[in-house]
Amino acid sequence: MKNRSWAFLAGGLLIALLLAGVVSNYASSHPDGLDSSLLKGCTVDADDNIVGGSCPAQQAREHELGDSPLADYGVRGIRNSFVSTGLSGVLGVLVTFAIGGGGFWLLRRRGGVSTRGDDTSTASTAGDDTSTASTAGDDDATGDAVTAARRAGAAG
Repeated sequence: MKNRSWAFLAGGLLIALLLAGVVSNYASSHPDGLDSSLLKGCTVDADDNIVGGSCPAQQAREHELGDSPLADYGVRGIRNSFVSTGLSGVLGVLVTFAIGGGGFWLLRRRGGVSTRGDDTSTASTAGDDTSTASTAGDDDATGDAVTAARRAGAAG
């Protein structure tokens, strides 16, 4: 990978870590669209506890992973909510980046497939199975098999 690509990835990761670690602490604590739509029909108090009415939110129950180390946008065991939320965001970014990077690493192209235009490509034309087309030195060469086959047909 080129240095420029590494710089782009590192810059993107740094920005994501900064947003997750710092800016996430300033997100709204008010219910989002899903939460507020589930509360339609109910009356809630200042602490968002349902005090009357009928709504889908009354059927809500505790999540099975509610006591996990990263539940409720924080890290269990850290009392400072700013640090807890920021650390949770940073861990989420790092895990996501690791899974995504690992997936791309596993799926990357391997072997003799080249996308550069300055290599030698072998192509077969309709009447000649042994023709070889060289794209080395061509400024407009794309390196794909179709272009190489057209060039071999025109030369032969």
